[in-house]
Amino acid sequence: MRKALEEKIQHLKNEILLLGSMVEQAMRDAVDALKRRDVDAARRIYAADRDINNKRYAIEQETLITIATQQPMAQDLRVLASILEIAGELERMGDYAKGIAKINIMLGDQPLIKPLIDIPRMMELATSMLRRALTAFVEGDVETALAIPAEDDEVDALYNQVYRELVTYMIQDPRTIDQANYLMWAAHNLERMADRVTNICERTLFVVTGELREFDDTDAEATSDRPASQA
Repeated sequence: MRKALEEKIQHLKNEILLLGSMVEQAMRDAVDALKRRDVDAARRIYAADRDINNKRYAIEQETLITIATQQPMAQDLRVLASILEIAGELERMGDYAKGIAKINIMLGDQPLIKPLIDIPRMMELATSMLRRALTAFVEGDVETALAIPAEDDEVDALYNQVYRELVTYMIQDPRTIDQANYLMWAAHNLERMADRVTNICERTLFVVTGELREFDDTDAEATSDRPASQA
């Protein structure tokens, strides 16, 4: 019975990694399509969001069946509860990618008012955070989970930079207002994605220690003297 439960939990962790890779690719593709003004690609990304949703629901169903039939102990229950939570977080991140694809579709054949520089940077940071946060969860790496949320400040700084720049465009030329608002929406989706990565990191702490709390700047400061390779 114990071996079967361990194998089931490992399978579910692998499924979470797979869902994470689907979300990461969707976000990468959505930002790339926006940058290239590829509306056809955006339509495909928008439609493919159902695959992410279906994967989330499959993980939830399998997790609930495992809880009901495998008699998990306390730490096992923390893992399984966290898998449920993380699957939901990932599905919402997929919605953010879908939202960026929708922006691309709504812009139609409009050329961009400016080349996209900081939005792709935000995407790179957020997807890197996601990939490492999921690895930390699967491996029970609390040290990495504590360090990753500090990187959210970099994403926030880029978002503020995008916001200020787009407001300047709107002031200088009111004809850019609609598109500038759409691009702010895209940047906001990426900022929210990074916030949700922090929630995944909180779950890693919960699984390993049983402590469930929100991370803040003091958590980042506690790891600031660690080698960069551990961040």
